[in-house]
Amino acid sequence: MRNRRDRLIIFIPLIVSMALIIGILLGNWITGIRIRGIVSDEISNQRFSIRPGSNLGSGFSLTPKGNKISSALQYILNEYVDTVSLNNLNESVMPALVDNLDPHSIYIPASDFQRFSEPLMGNFSGIGVSFNMTDDTVAIINTIPNGPSEMVGIMAGDRIIMVDDSVVAGVNMPSDDIVKMLKGPKNTVVKVTVHRRGEKAPLDFEITRDDIPIYSVDVAYKVNENTGYIKISQFAQTTYHEFMQAIERLKSQGVEKLIIDLRRNGGGIMEAATMIADQFLEEGQLIVYTEGRTRPRENDYATSRGILKNDKVVVLMDESSASASEILAGAIQDNDRGLVIGRRSFGKGLVQEEMRFADGSALRLTVARYYTPTGRSIQRSYENGKEDYYHDFSERWTRGELEHEDSIKFDDSQKFVTPGGKIVYGGGGIMPDVFVPVDTSGASEYYNRVRSLGLMYRFAFFYTDIHRASLDQFTTAEDIEGYLDDQDLLPQFINYAGEKGVQPDYDDIRTSRLVLQKTIKAYVARNIIDNDGFYPIIADIDQTLRVAIDTIATL
Repeated sequence: MRNRRDRLIIFIPLIVSMALIIGILLGNWITGIRIRGIVSDEISNQRFSIRPGSNLGSGFSLTPKGNKISSALQYILNEYVDTVSLNNLNESVMPALVDNLDPHSIYIPASDFQRFSEPLMGNFSGIGVSFNMTDDTVAIINTIPNGPSEMVGIMAGDRIIMVDDSVVAGVNMPSDDIVKMLKGPKNTVVKVTVHRRGEKAPLDFEITRDDIPIYSVDVAYKVNENTGYIKISQFAQTTYHEFMQAIERLKSQGVEKLIIDLRRNGGGIMEAATMIADQFLEEGQLIVYTEGRTRPRENDYATSRGILKNDKVVVLMDESSASASEILAGAIQDNDRGLVIGRRSFGKGLVQEEMRFADGSALRLTVARYYTPTGRSIQRSYENGKEDYYHDFSERWTRGELEHEDSIKFDDSQKFVTPGGKIVYGGGGIMPDVFVPVDTSGASEYYNRVRSLGLMYRFAFFYTDIHRASLDQFTTAEDIEGYLDDQDLLPQFINYAGEKGVQPDYDDIRTSRLVLQKTIKAYVARNIIDNDGFYPIIADIDQTLRVAIDTIATL
């Protein structure tokens, strides 16, 4: 009996996996965006019979009435010598269930579902601050304008030392745990105690949590007289609305040409990307289509609502641009509507739908592929497993792809032609029309060292913290940079880095001088006026953006 029990223990995960597959296939599928219904994770009851004359002590055979997988599972639950927790088995088996499918099918436990969903929803409930962990203390970088913290008097530079009755300063508490304490349902109250420079005693605040927006359009500003720059960090439910607000502002300033920056944008909600593409295309032009084994082809066409049909446009991409980013870029490129500038994108062309379970967990399963208007699938191969798939970036670097365009080899079977006669390729990301290599001109061992340790970011916060009274008077990146140019920041940074264990190498510093100065100033400006300060300053050392500005001027 012991051997039989041991064998049964070994096969329990496999049996449960197979049973869950059956349950999943019989479930009601829903998408993360187009929710079609709520499904239960209950497994239907199946019975079995034992053949006459079977000897359970020396081996036996079963004749299932119905599906034998469900019957085996029910047998385990009913007859196993020890109590079996189906919930525990579910949580251990579900990740393994999707592990060998594709890199983007994923099981999300109920405890993680909110964290996975918040960025796509565009908001969460909290106190409305951005903070940095400085010397094991929560230091407020900025408060959200008109947000809960600003309304009660929390200020940039404050240090949070207690949340409710819990000390959070000097106790090595993980920042994720502090975030969980500060977040909470809307209209609930959290007590926060802060230390403020110049105050002798700690200050207590009671903050009523509220909805806090998560912005996906990081910045929108004019880079020259008639060209606007829009940086989109992800595609969420609010992205299209944010984009159109940015367009309205830029149009009022005389912008007629647009640079859309999708670098490091890993995607998100497909509809946000297609709605933005719609603004640039003529009615009836194909934006994207999806198709899967059990999903018939679905076409997404441009409507008559586009207001940017006559604006020149270029799209910036790099090796981290994926999914919805590739949909937008592919629509612009395949319809000969504009140019893609940068480096080959990630290559994620799979469509996931979401099945929600009764306990709050979810399964996001790949059900189709999406195709650009010329018919190319840009999903790169994952046949060698997830590890190779996600290590592709380092392989690209090793192959020289990030520095040399001709290192990329294309398969003629993946060649497609746009209506205007331009050749484009599928099978592994969007290839840019204008290739821009990684800029290594300011790289040095010293720069790499201080960058890997985050010392430029940390110094910028340290400097801002001390000089906030002087910096707070400025409202534009130009004014902040002008002020900082007179403050001789680089020697101060070199001393700061030395105190943190990185001794100066002045040959390296001369090589990296410009990138060090610009990066530090951009971080300081971000601490004062957020991304409106950061991006205009860092633009001076952004080679891809400089190429885009020069290129769009000729269109």
